[in-house]
Amino acid sequence: MTLDDFEKSLVEESRAREAEESKKRRKHSHHHHRHRTHDKDLENRHSKYRKRYAEDRSPLQQTPDSQRDKLDQEEDEWVEKSVAPPNTEAPVKAIDTQNGEGQLQRDAWMKEPGTLDVDYTQRGGKRPTEPIKTISATAGTEPKLHNNELNKQYFQDLTDGKDMPNDTGPKSIQNAVDYTFGDSGSRWRMTKLKAMYRRAKETGATIEDLAIEQYGDLRAFDNAREEEVELDRRTLYGNGYVGKEKPSGELFQERKLDMGVPDKEKLSIPIADKGLSQSGTVDVEVALEPPALMDKTALNRLKAQMMKAKLKGSPEANALELKYNAAIEGHGNSSNSQTIVLGAMDNRMLTGGRQGEVKAVENKRGRERGLVEENEDMSIEDMVREERRTRNQLGGDGQRFAERIAKDAKFDNDLDYLDENAAKLAKRVQKSEINLKNMAVADFQRMNRILDNCPLCHHEDSNTPPVAPIVSLATRVFLTLPTEPEISDGGACIIPIQHRGNLLECDDDEWEEIRNFMKSLTRMYHDQGRDVIFYENAAGPQYKKHAGMEVVPLPYSLGETAPAFFRESILTADEEWAQHKKLIDTLAKSKQGLGKLAFRRTLVKEMPYFHVWFEIDGGLGHVVEDANRWPRGDLFAREIIGGMLDREPNVIKRQGRWHRGEDHRMEAFRKRWRKFDWTRVLTGS
Repeated sequence: MTLDDFEKSLVEESRAREAEESKKRRKHSHHHHRHRTHDKDLENRHSKYRKRYAEDRSPLQQTPDSQRDKLDQEEDEWVEKSVAPPNTEAPVKAIDTQNGEGQLQRDAWMKEPGTLDVDYTQRGGKRPTEPIKTISATAGTEPKLHNNELNKQYFQDLTDGKDMPNDTGPKSIQNAVDYTFGDSGSRWRMTKLKAMYRRAKETGATIEDLAIEQYGDLRAFDNAREEEVELDRRTLYGNGYVGKEKPSGELFQERKLDMGVPDKEKLSIPIADKGLSQSGTVDVEVALEPPALMDKTALNRLKAQMMKAKLKGSPEANALELKYNAAIEGHGNSSNSQTIVLGAMDNRMLTGGRQGEVKAVENKRGRERGLVEENEDMSIEDMVREERRTRNQLGGDGQRFAERIAKDAKFDNDLDYLDENAAKLAKRVQKSEINLKNMAVADFQRMNRILDNCPLCHHEDSNTPPVAPIVSLATRVFLTLPTEPEISDGGACIIPIQHRGNLLECDDDEWEEIRNFMKSLTRMYHDQGRDVIFYENAAGPQYKKHAGMEVVPLPYSLGETAPAFFRESILTADEEWAQHKKLIDTLAKSKQGLGKLAFRRTLVKEMPYFHVWFEIDGGLGHVVEDANRWPRGDLFAREIIGGMLDREPNVIKRQGRWHRGEDHRMEAFRKRWRKFDWTRVLTGS
């Protein structure tokens, strides 16, 4: 269809539409004409009636009162009114009652055409066409600010085009993107970002390396992260939230600040007439600050950025290269603050040499990793040296045998296999020097973390007292209150000042002070009419917790039956078949001649154990062989004593912590303890 044919079709449609509308108008005017004819007939009948009524009345009857009645009657009659405003120019003819010439006439407003005479039509004159509004191509891309935006003034200045202190032209040009947040490609970009996160989690690679591989540079990756944050905000705040439409590059700028990359403002470019060469190049003078020390990961990232900038021909390549060289130089000249120096006193595995105990593995892998194996031709001196170094280790021979089995890929739990490979399984797994040093460093760091977080240790470096409240302080041991809720009111704890794994590690001086506290507390509770028991739970040596002795007062009736309760509970607590005796009666050993040394001579500090004292010299002990079956924490003793005292289950199972600050129980306990406090002799009070 040509343009002329299209215009002709439009003209024909317009004529047909006008003919149809004119037909409707004629039909509507005919309807109104019938109404106007009916109104004229009705008006003529009313005028004749009023004229005949006026001629029949005499002049004497036309008094003002009668005239008012006549007017009231006339007002009661139906009169049509027009919506048009009254014509104030037409005079109202007054009634002359004196001369008898008064005659009723319609007012001017009553002679106006009625409502039905007005022709109401929906079609009026042609409305003026509104001019077509042009919309800019950038409409809707301006950033929209929320009312609670903290940087509202900053973003408003950016919108108005004002120069900001840290804003440069090239930066905004580099961050220009051709999409908006939430558009049709937003879902694809978010899927790509999540896939990259998933890949980093599965492969263990760094996010930055995968971002450079996936997006090409870190700026595009940070833009995707910024879009993810903005979409999460829209989902959280709902439809009323108005935020950013395009990435502002703030995440990329934060990355640059974290990595110490200088901004373009730090690059001074002196441009002079004589300094410009024919090729138009400019010498760039970079004012770099002293570089901060970086680890190997930060150096690798900086090197990757430098190589990326060189491949793209970015003007930042020279600055990044200078920064990388300075960082390399500073990293080589600086002393590593993370270096840990350990000696034989810190770990026995570092004592002496192992020349006669092990021999090097003579293959490529062994030479690369420094692997060693057991020397089968050891002398007696080498065997003695090895025994002294490795004895009393955690796990013992059982752990070493488990390590041997773990390194055997063909191991089968079968008697035939054990018989055929007895010599192979009997060999010890010897660790290389690097592995021994790594183990020593790991143990040292782990022990430091435990000491820093211990609530019972005095931190000498910061001169910080223990978190637990100190009731009484001796030279090597102090007395404190137990954690809440207490299983029995008025209890206490005897704690060595030095961090010990269990009380068997304490020396003679520490044990002398522990026994003094036990004697004084026994006298105090007997003065109150109560018995007392002491117990230590050292069933978890791998946790390196601060050792302590719990003090629990009991009524005299329960104090007599306490040994039976603990005996029955110990017999049913651990393994049915064990390598050690179920019960170790240290009280009987003390009466047999060991005296106060019965506990220290009967149990060993390398084994996990539980011991309860019914008297100062001894009680019942038990070696814990399966720590997994043993109740966690202090729950074993709390369940027994809680059952004896009929305590609530929530009180028994709840094991609280010490909190720094004044304890509300301190004042009452000190009043009772002051009379029996043996440490007053040390202070002279």
